[in-house]
Amino acid sequence: EAGNNGVLLSCLDCFLSGGILYRFEYSVNPALFLAKARGGTCTLADADPDDVVVHRAKFLLEENGFGCYNVFKNNCEDFAIYCKTGLLVINQTTMGQSGQAVSIIGGPLAAVLSTPLRLVTTNVYGMAATAVGVYCVSRYAADIGRRTDVVKVDVEDLTRRLSTGLVQVIEPQIVAGPLTESQEALQICS
Repeated sequence: EAGNNGVLLSCLDCFLSGGILYRFEYSVNPALFLAKARGGTCTLADADPDDVVVHRAKFLLEENGFGCYNVFKNNCEDFAIYCKTGLLVINQTTMGQSGQAVSIIGGPLAAVLSTPLRLVTTNVYGMAATAVGVYCVSRYAADIGRRTDVVKVDVEDLTRRLSTGLVQVIEPQIVAGPLTESQEALQICS
């Protein structure tokens, strides 16, 4: 069923639409976390019991939603991680908890940050190893289970704070021309 908050409730077959189901892993050890080079596949954070997770998801779906959608700070992965862990990032100047969003930025950022290390590394293999190392460190530091700027928030408290404006997703301000009608239609908010 379509809700008015950007979240869609559907059966698993409809969700997959012929695709493959990938399982996100919780409570992984740091070695496994770093071995999985692709972000958005696992976290160091512990998952809550299933009944608590289902309660959070249903409460958000039936009540207030999860705030305005933002591909970097409040996306479907952030929704799922919150439902599964109850953890929210309280420092809104940084990215949300999404591993995929961090990876999108982390790869190019790792290449840029490792560029000054060319003085230390003399060949392409050294540069590649340095870039991979910087990428892994940035993923590890940004993981919701590792960050120090997260708090566990009860779903009832979250929806109250969202509805009163005490919690907001702060979107980065980018100076650009006026939005077209199609761009305005893409802004999905609860």
